[in-house]
Amino acid sequence: MAFFYSPGEEIRKGDKVLLNGEPGEIEFVADSANDSEDWFVTEYGGGVMISEPKSFGRLFVKDTRNYEDLELVSRG
Repeated sequence: MAFFYSPGEEIRKGDKVLLNGEPGEIEFVADSANDSEDWFVTEYGGGVMISEPKSFGRLFVKDTRNYEDLELVSRG
C-alpha cells in the first residue's frame, strides 16, 4: 500500500513538505511493505507521520490523497 499527495506523486520518507503552509518533513511511511514500521500499521493502520515543529509537532495522516494541506516541496 502506497500513499500519495493529492496531485498523485508518491509520498516517501524524508520528503520536504508544506503542511498548512508551514515547512515540514515526512518522518515515516507506515505501510505493509515497510517492515520497520510494521507495528504502527498493526496498531493504527497505514498512513504517514509528518514532522512540523512550528504548529503541529507531529501529525499522522491516513487519507493523504484527500489531505489538500499537504504539499510536496522536494524529495529528501
